[in-house]
Amino acid sequence: MKRILTSRWAKPVVFTAALAPVLLLVWRFFHDDLGANPLQFITYATGDWTLRFLVFTLAVTPLRKLLNMPDLIRFRRMLGLYAFFYGCLHLMTYLWFDKFFDWPEIVKDIAKRPYITIGTLGLVLMVPLAITSTAGWIRRMGGKRWQMLHRLTYVSIVAGVIHYYWLVKLDVTRPVFYGTLAAILLLYRAAAWIAKSRSRRAPVGVAA
Repeated sequence: MKRILTSRWAKPVVFTAALAPVLLLVWRFFHDDLGANPLQFITYATGDWTLRFLVFTLAVTPLRKLLNMPDLIRFRRMLGLYAFFYGCLHLMTYLWFDKFFDWPEIVKDIAKRPYITIGTLGLVLMVPLAITSTAGWIRRMGGKRWQMLHRLTYVSIVAGVIHYYWLVKLDVTRPVFYGTLAAILLLYRAAAWIAKSRSRRAPVGVAA
């Protein structure tokens, strides 16, 4: 498995696999295969994939530690950028195909529907993460400040789950599923942080 992860083909394969959902949407669009409500189909599909890629991104750290596969870190930035990409598609579906960039109507819609506000907040918080995802930004900001900034991912996924939950209203199976995965991943990080803090505060033994 390690040889596969470090292979020069690993990243292109993951990149292509991550692009497959939007390519499938395009194919279904041109083959009139988006169901009775194409707008809703595209909206839900892009929203689902945004949350999935956020989950994939957050899962990299625990998986690389639990499975002793440090090379998984190679894919975290790509997965995070794909989460932002699908989030942008999700927003553009609303702005373009639903509202046709009718900004007064969009403002009224946001005022009436809080789920749009919190969903937009989750995406906006991903903007600085996408901008600073390069190695150059890590050097400029320093590792600790960069890590603190990228903890906004936690807020983004929580906002995304709430957005989905408020949107569907009745069948909350999927948002609850994503929320459960997000909670597990965030609890893992909290437990790891607590364990690390305790190890730092542990008294050093004194030789007799």
